Amino acid sequence: QVQLVESGGGLVQAGGSLRLSCTASGSDFSIASMRWYRQAPGNLRELVATITAGGATTYADSMKGRFTISRDNAKDTLYLQMSSLKPEDTAISYCNEVIWVSRHLTCTWGQGTQITVSS
Repeated sequence: QVQLVESGGGLVQAGGSLRLSCTASGSDFSIASMRWYRQAPGNLRELVATITAGGATTYADSMKGRFTISRDNAKDTLYLQMSSLKPEDTAISYCNEVIWVSRHLTCTWGQGTQITVSS
């Protein structure tokens, strides 16, 4: 079975940094489009950043200049480096893997990791 496992969340003060990891198993990670999402209590799940199989990246406006998404295909691992964290960044972060084969899509979600930013 395809599995995504997030790690690296925790409690930090405003202005601090964290690096999240998401390790995939059971999939062809190298051809996958990968994304980070986050969801705060009472809020909708929102897209944070995307990285394509070719390494192209996009970010939500509020994360630009603070967050960096990257991948290591040799380790089947996705990363999100977060800096200058703000209390409003407090959320559960999820990694997402999408693989297209012809017109068939596979979509897998991790279980999430908690990020808490104190004032």
